[in-house]
Amino acid sequence: MQDRLTLLLVGNPNAGKSTLFNRLTKGHARVGNWHGVTVGALEKEARLGGRSYLVCDIPGIYSLDAMSMEERLARERIDKERDAVILFVCECAGLMRALPLFDTVTSGRRTVLILTKHRQLLRAGGGLEREELSRILGVPVLLSEERGFKQKLSNILQKMPAPAAERGPLSPSCYRPPRQELSRADNWLLRGFVCIPLWLMSMLLVFLLTFAPHLPGDVMKGAVEDFFDVVLGGLAERVPSPIVRSLLKDGILHGLGSVLSFLPQISMLFLFLIIFEESGLLSRLAYLTDGLFAGVGLNGRAVFSLLMGYGCTAAAILTTRGLDDKRLQRRAILSLPYIPCSAKLPVFLTLTASFFKNPFPAVAGLYVLGTLLSLLVARLLRGKQPPFVMELAPLQLPSPIFVLKSLLFQVKQFIIKTATVILAFLLVSWLLSSFDFSLRLVPVERSMLSVLCGGLKWLFAPAGMADWRIAYAALSGLVAKENVAGTLRMFFGQFPYGGASAAAFAVFILTCSPCVSAVAATAREVGWGRALLYAALQTLSALLLCYLTYFLLKGGIVPALLFAAPVVAFCLMRELIESIHRTRKHHTQKVYGRALRTGVLCFSHAAEGQGHPRQRAEDKSRRSAQKGG
Repeated sequence: MQDRLTLLLVGNPNAGKSTLFNRLTKGHARVGNWHGVTVGALEKEARLGGRSYLVCDIPGIYSLDAMSMEERLARERIDKERDAVILFVCECAGLMRALPLFDTVTSGRRTVLILTKHRQLLRAGGGLEREELSRILGVPVLLSEERGFKQKLSNILQKMPAPAAERGPLSPSCYRPPRQELSRADNWLLRGFVCIPLWLMSMLLVFLLTFAPHLPGDVMKGAVEDFFDVVLGGLAERVPSPIVRSLLKDGILHGLGSVLSFLPQISMLFLFLIIFEESGLLSRLAYLTDGLFAGVGLNGRAVFSLLMGYGCTAAAILTTRGLDDKRLQRRAILSLPYIPCSAKLPVFLTLTASFFKNPFPAVAGLYVLGTLLSLLVARLLRGKQPPFVMELAPLQLPSPIFVLKSLLFQVKQFIIKTATVILAFLLVSWLLSSFDFSLRLVPVERSMLSVLCGGLKWLFAPAGMADWRIAYAALSGLVAKENVAGTLRMFFGQFPYGGASAAAFAVFILTCSPCVSAVAATAREVGWGRALLYAALQTLSALLLCYLTYFLLKGGIVPALLFAAPVVAFCLMRELIESIHRTRKHHTQKVYGRALRTGVLCFSHAAEGQGHPRQRAEDKSRRSAQKGG
């Protein structure tokens, strides 16, 4: 059997490679209007003209001089796939900027140039002649928007194009670049006093529409709850068998309904994130907040990962590969679990609904607290800052069809997860909590689960919850955070302890280790050893923060200070050490400047001996030369 020909999608970030990948393979690769959506190689089979091809989508690059982790991955794949056909994907407006990479990558390689976003080029006053461009570049050229694109690509591939020849210079007759001036909208949005308040007001509006009483999110949530409790619950009551009735009501409807009832609100949050990403506002927010993130040890590109963390922590962790430095990536990964993902939302609403008629302020407060904790962790772990390089995505009105498809895909993923992993966990929990070891139907206090988990009751006893069921619900969140809401509903209906305990429990859920899929994503980036260590430290610190919250709300200032003292001492010690380092660095710079003015080159002990081994060796050889002189 003949090996399949590989089609390697190469090009600058945000050129449209992933969109083309989905179009050729009918896949579901994540796409978006921002730099660095693709952070790993994606492969899938495509059928073109009756022939099978392996299509590979790699991260966008600007050159083969790899800087970031994603660029190194792309370069390695290009070097490895020497026999592949290069599908060089380039947006029409960025053709001149992409030509140096085109020349480097396609030299001696079979190549097809695919130009995207042709209509945007025309609207901006540019233009191109495809046939003339193909003749000058020496490769076939296709427009992704033209009719019959897949058939034309198939015809080109069937002819097996020869390696690209030397290209000639582009003339105005074959390519006219677009106007380069900023639009009126960009002139305003690239000002911090416009973009950042706009983002904050948008967030406030989304939270109001999602959580405030009698507004769309709350109304739709109530409708789903009524369907599960009244309609399906009423049908389950008519089942004559007590075991089957308990299975349907306690094992399935209570738990599953409590998770699916939050689907409308989760969908509204996803809708906002999709619109914000696709419009191009996200890249402008990253540009404007680089100074803020630099102050906490990250950079502007971290805003993509942090905002994605509101949707899914596992997906956000994978995007950290687009950061420019491994240490920066680790800081981002350690910060992301504190961002409240969509899976934590059902837990927060379950807890707050037990005490507040209007849960909006409490849920909003938890989101703010999680965001601040994420920035605080990054600040405590801050270190050397790599340079910040990012391309602004084009400002555009999101396509309604694209937004709808992306939203339906997210909804489908949530429903599949709920109907598989969460349902299976709830059924196992019901079985263990409804029967004893003789398989007799018994109250939960005499069940197998109470015997197996009875010792866990002391885990949350310092927070006023000496109950193994609370501990079991909390630990179930390590599998999937949605399990917590379903387990609480299955055991209690409403949260059975006071407001201080509920707040402490919410803080634990907010700050503990993320779910297993997020831990696995962390392991892919930093290894299983670090991933498990991070998860253990986060869960331990979450317990301490849970106790601290309870003590503060109960007025136990002395125990609270005892728990808070180590963290405060660590922060003060770090600030002291850094202040000393900054003083020495400033002194070194003054001495170095004075040495330059006198014509003598000095090497500071505060700066030498750090970094790459080669740099340390050069420092040593210079000192030896100085002594010899």
